[in-house]
Amino acid sequence: MRVLLVAAVLVLAAPGTAAGAGLSLSARDLHTASPLHVKRFQLVGVHWRGSGTVLFRTRSLRGRWSAWHRAAPGEDDQPDRGTESRRRGWRLGAPFWTGGSNAIQYRTLGRVTSVRAFFVHGSGGPTPRIRRTQMTATPSVITRSEWGANEHIRRAAPRYADNVHLAIVHHTAGSNSYTEAQSAGIVRAIYLYHVQGNGWNDIGYNFLVDKYGQIFEGRYGGVTRAVIGAHAMGFNVGTVGVALIGNYSSATVTPAARAALVSLLAWRLDLAHVDPLSRVVRVSTGNPRYPPGTAVTLNAISGHRDTYPTSCPGSSLYAQLPAIRREVARTGLPKIYEPVASGAFGGTIRFTARLSASAPWIATVRDEAGTVVASGSGAGTAVNWTWDSSLADQNQQYTWTIAAPGARSAVGTIGAPLPPPAVQQVKLVPAVVTPVDRPKLTYRLKTRSLVTATLLDQTGVPVATLFHKVKKPGLQSYAWTGVSVPDGHYRVQLVAQDARGRQAGASVPVTVDGTLAAFAPSASAFSRGVDLTFSLNAPAHVLLRIVSEGATAATLLDAAAAAGPQRIAWDGGGLPDGRYSVVLSVTDAMTTVTRSRPLQIDRVAPVLRLLSLQALQLWVSEPARLTIVLNGRAQRLNVKRRGAFRVAHRGTVRTLRAFAVDAAGNRSRVVRATR
Repeated sequence: MRVLLVAAVLVLAAPGTAAGAGLSLSARDLHTASPLHVKRFQLVGVHWRGSGTVLFRTRSLRGRWSAWHRAAPGEDDQPDRGTESRRRGWRLGAPFWTGGSNAIQYRTLGRVTSVRAFFVHGSGGPTPRIRRTQMTATPSVITRSEWGANEHIRRAAPRYADNVHLAIVHHTAGSNSYTEAQSAGIVRAIYLYHVQGNGWNDIGYNFLVDKYGQIFEGRYGGVTRAVIGAHAMGFNVGTVGVALIGNYSSATVTPAARAALVSLLAWRLDLAHVDPLSRVVRVSTGNPRYPPGTAVTLNAISGHRDTYPTSCPGSSLYAQLPAIRREVARTGLPKIYEPVASGAFGGTIRFTARLSASAPWIATVRDEAGTVVASGSGAGTAVNWTWDSSLADQNQQYTWTIAAPGARSAVGTIGAPLPPPAVQQVKLVPAVVTPVDRPKLTYRLKTRSLVTATLLDQTGVPVATLFHKVKKPGLQSYAWTGVSVPDGHYRVQLVAQDARGRQAGASVPVTVDGTLAAFAPSASAFSRGVDLTFSLNAPAHVLLRIVSEGATAATLLDAAAAAGPQRIAWDGGGLPDGRYSVVLSVTDAMTTVTRSRPLQIDRVAPVLRLLSLQALQLWVSEPARLTIVLNGRAQRLNVKRRGAFRVAHRGTVRTLRAFAVDAAGNRSRVVRATR
């Protein structure tokens, strides 16, 4: 055996955030043989590298050294791989409650390359008011807020399993020498060490029980829910971890602690309808004893050593588990075990369960409104009833209940509930509505709903109803027409209500501005000139531009304009042939309205050719309106694209005359032919 030397260099494992008022955590790497004097601490945890073992002893404030303690590996009490952060390469020792201490000394056995000690300092503030456990059907549990948990240091939201399938009993492996008033402080210290020392998301255990019979809520997430803890690597999912505070390798569990443990397990397993005397098959997610995928048969109340190569929960406590199982089974009778609803929704569904003793039972199915749609009853220790769900509404979720006098009812659900209504992707284009527009409101519905669209003023008062119609799921659109309201800022509010009265809403802002009354060029394409006309209902500043590929090619007007119709004649201003936009911006006291219209300058006449007189096939260089005279009779034809085309005609063509006019008014040469 060699003595490990202890260094005086302080290395903080994490910021000194308290888990309760006055609590802090510090860490030291250890290198010297002499005892290390440290700031007063109450709990210590050891991390080390290597396959060996670390022993330590601590000195009390009165100067007495404790016996040498083995740093019990705590890596068995930890999250499943990949679920929470862990300190790679380090073995994690369990937290050890020392009481008030101010010095520590270490030894090592075997190969140990590095050792780090984590100390929890401070009083943790005043001990909260503690409620004595009452051994009733629902035990008294000291909540996290009552024992002083600092919720700010939790690293992640809780995760949940489908249900609790068994309980795993632990001990914390620390000192048994603590007072009743110190228990809450021990829980706070373990919490701080698990989070800031080990890097876990929260305290590992779901519940903790002290030797005085006090029950403490452990991991956050709800004592009645299947919160996934960090207490049994490989078997955290679907288990509830209960740790007795102290070391029960040889010490006897106190009557108060045992009674509290029995009461807690009886209540928690009854919530999950688990028979305390049953055996459960669970599949390991991986640990040194059971590789991933290994199916393991466990008692419904197991010791930690049943799932991992560890001495936890101590030989003394482990030896009592068979008697504790029997005591739990006798507590809180009668009970309903293993309730199951099997079968496919839409067909026959069979309800089964076991009762702890012969009794009358009833199975009931209710719809979402709470109305009973089916029920069955019987008597004995076995529940067995079948429901024909073929006539049930497949869009509803039904609730089933199995009840027996005096027992906690079993409850479950069948079918997927109809999703609640939702109004998404609401958009109004344009967002400023003028008399020249036909705005389009689009939105997406999650379910079939009665949709009401209301126009609200700035104070939220409805001023107009746009529509009130039943709409199908998916993308919907509405053309804003016939709405007459004063100029101003508004909101369009959409409310969707499904058949069950559930509602969802969304809104989009809109501005109504009636200054711009009309805007249109006299033609969309021109060769020699075009009239650009607009009309104002009130005076405003007007900016009229010709835009090409986002850049201004010409500014035709930038000045104040009076109310009434306006006309600007434009000959193209020497711009080359091409596609442009004429953009009008009208600025009044409320906003600026910008509207755009396409415009094409085209000074080139179309080319028309005759390909075949017999087949009446021609060719044109661009889309155009054709005039064709066959045998002295004229007809007109719109050709929508460049290329060859045929003209329908019955009989013999003796003469042909044709010409084309494009959108800008340019006229081709006349094509003539005679047979």
